[in-house]
Amino acid sequence: MTAIPEPRRGPVVAALMLGMALAALDGTILSTAVPQIVGDLGGFSVFSWLFSGYLLAATVTLPLYGKLSDTFGRKPVLIAGIILFLIGSVLCATAWNMGSLIAFRVVQGLGGGAIQGTVQTIAADLYPLKERPKIQAKLSTVWATSSIAGPALGGLLAGYADWRWIFVINLPVGALALYLTVRHLHEPGRTRDRETRAAARTKRGPGTGAPPRPRVDWAGALAVFATGTLLVTALVQGGVAWPWLSAPSLALLAGTALLAVVTFLVERRAAEPIIPGWVWRRRPIAAVNLALGALGLLMIAPTVFLPTYAQSVLGLGPIAAGFVLSAMTLTWPISAALSDRVYNRIGFRRTAITGMSFALLVLLAFPLLPFPGQAWQPALLMLVLGAGLGLFQLPLIIAVQGSVGWSERGTATASILFCRQLGQSVGAALFGALANGVLTNKLADAPGTGLPGDLDSVAHALDDPAALTDRAADFLRRAVDSAVDSVFLGAALAAALCLLVLLFVAPRRFPVHQDPAPDPDPAPAPTPAARPHKATDPATDTS
Repeated sequence: MTAIPEPRRGPVVAALMLGMALAALDGTILSTAVPQIVGDLGGFSVFSWLFSGYLLAATVTLPLYGKLSDTFGRKPVLIAGIILFLIGSVLCATAWNMGSLIAFRVVQGLGGGAIQGTVQTIAADLYPLKERPKIQAKLSTVWATSSIAGPALGGLLAGYADWRWIFVINLPVGALALYLTVRHLHEPGRTRDRETRAAARTKRGPGTGAPPRPRVDWAGALAVFATGTLLVTALVQGGVAWPWLSAPSLALLAGTALLAVVTFLVERRAAEPIIPGWVWRRRPIAAVNLALGALGLLMIAPTVFLPTYAQSVLGLGPIAAGFVLSAMTLTWPISAALSDRVYNRIGFRRTAITGMSFALLVLLAFPLLPFPGQAWQPALLMLVLGAGLGLFQLPLIIAVQGSVGWSERGTATASILFCRQLGQSVGAALFGALANGVLTNKLADAPGTGLPGDLDSVAHALDDPAALTDRAADFLRRAVDSAVDSVFLGAALAAALCLLVLLFVAPRRFPVHQDPAPDPDPAPAPTPAARPHKATDPATDTS
């Protein structure tokens, strides 16, 4: 497939990278500014919703944005997402209390969901199958860099300027991304889609009328949004704001189950459902959805629990702990960029299996690290983990995007991103409960009384060693070490389940959809010889 010429891609790629930076930064940039925000606005008991609200809105809207981009085009969805994100940023900078800031973070998340899914879809539209690792590696690098730099940037702005600047700096970045998108993004796939409908209308004759206008399943969108909202809220707040077996958790989970049934019935009857049945009926997409859901699950171990391990067990400061985690982000984009040299030889499936096998070995090796150990030991494991996950994730995303045509690519991309983020929410809840359960059992034999009872409290106690005896501090460090080891073993189980999905659910060969050659300018409809068809390209997938 011939893609848009390289000179014309540059401004669009820049817009995609800026948009990705916006979405990635705002997922982490507030973490180090919370003390200043709480000191200014109050609301310490609910500040966690600054993160949960953003994650919730970005996650549950992904299916809707994917369907809208397939129906009306990527450009209007991306433009609307950037504008909504910038409106949310302006509102956040003017927040007068914690409640208003949380509400405005939700507005930001609504824009962030549009940016995340649509950027990935446009990247697949711009590049032919064999060149997609180039743009995906760039986006992975932007995401990794922004995620690591976010806390440091937020701390600097909150400490030396004002926390409101965290949101103000989004405006010039977003404005530039918006300008480049409006000015330079053209959609050849959308042009072809219009021409195909026009040709169909001509073929039917003047008496048959115009083809039906695209319709949006708003009832299905509302049902999907409500179901996702209840589910993510239950997963994020359960065990934190209230116990898992309390009335709020049980009510949210029961409501999720009820709304899931309603959503299924609504979507089944819809002419253009938000989550079409083919997303799960097609074996390649269903397998990748499950595999990336497992990826989201296992990623909680390094991203959430490794910093706690580095600070509480190894005794590192926050910056040094961040460097231990950042080792993974160094090899991930490099591995992703080179993955095409692997999957062009052995296929998508075998490449993903190879990458996840490396990840499984790393996750199993982590509990074998000595206590207390040296910082280079987990850092080395993270280097290998990043390389393995780069080989795993990118080929599967490219395989799914390559298996569908333009009119289905947004929905397919949104479905796998939604499953990955849902896996992260499940992982945070599951592994948080596991870590605190192990810690509670360990503390039952603690020397002395008055010791903290959960992982966060233990980590804070170890930040002030003068308040603990040497024996108590050593005991708490060993307890944290055991808790984090159990989380990594749980992540290894998720990796093993992922391998089972790849071995027994994923097809041996992923189908490759051959699109007509895109043209950035309007052109006559493609000849019959250039009509889309599906085939398996042995040069691309020989698994």
